[in-house]
Amino acid sequence: MRFIGLGLEFLSRHATIFLAVGVLSGLALPDLAHLLRPMLGLIVLLNLVTALVRLNFSEVVAFRRRPLLLLIVLLFVLILSPIALASILNATVQFTSLSLGLVTALVLMAAAPPITSAPAFALILGLDAAFSVLIVVVAHLLVPFSLPVLAIVLLDLELDISLAQMMMRLALIVGGSLLLTFALKRFPASAEYINRSPKKIEGLSVLGLILFAIAIMDGVGEMVLARPDFAILTIVAAFSANVGLQAVGVLVFWRTGKRIAFTIGHMTGNCNMGLVLAVLGSQASAEVAFFFALAQLPMYMLPSIALPIYRKLLPRNGE
Repeated sequence: MRFIGLGLEFLSRHATIFLAVGVLSGLALPDLAHLLRPMLGLIVLLNLVTALVRLNFSEVVAFRRRPLLLLIVLLFVLILSPIALASILNATVQFTSLSLGLVTALVLMAAAPPITSAPAFALILGLDAAFSVLIVVVAHLLVPFSLPVLAIVLLDLELDISLAQMMMRLALIVGGSLLLTFALKRFPASAEYINRSPKKIEGLSVLGLILFAIAIMDGVGEMVLARPDFAILTIVAAFSANVGLQAVGVLVFWRTGKRIAFTIGHMTGNCNMGLVLAVLGSQASAEVAFFFALAQLPMYMLPSIALPIYRKLLPRNGE
């Protein structure tokens, strides 16, 4: 147990490096990716729980005093950003080599809610994890109503979605995570361990993120070898969209304070494409599924670049 604890602390201290290496491991170890793929749902649950248990929920509740900010952020993340990206792509598609599948994937990415591991990333990067939790939870409750409409209006793509089934899936992930977190914090032994072992819990979060990155890469390596030119274009599009959406999010909300602005930017650029992929099912084209997998690269590689920038720009006592 001591060896495991030391290993988790080591992961925590070098989180950004291990995240960058972990996402590439999914391509380098296809058998491991195939083995982990069926466990994606459980891994997502682990990621959200390990983020939630480290938070002071009084900080989350405090954001209820800023309902207008919450409403504007949700509107921006779920509605305005995909509309803006779709408009840009439609205006420039004739001048670029983007395929219809890639355009569809980019718009669906922007229409997705923030990744469920956003609070874990926020804690690693020194952003506002409490605010991140609130946006992630509410956005996942609202996305069954926003995503189908945007898919039809922006892409003329009808999704075969059962609202009841999707809400049930979301309830199992988000609601289950909240209930498990509440139970862990109420049970004296686990609550004491969480309070005295923050670095071990953070290391567990990093491990969960790495496992997710490996699992979602199942089958991607073969397509990279089969279509290397399209793979390069997809990676460039993924990095460009991630960085671009983050930058726009930061600029739009800059006046709310640096820490909140960077937190919103991170959530805007890092979206839960795994959820969209599950919703699309057999309707997802090979290009859409391929983009969703390779779009994990900027999610996991950019934090190593962003962390020193955040440390310089953000005050240690918050803002």
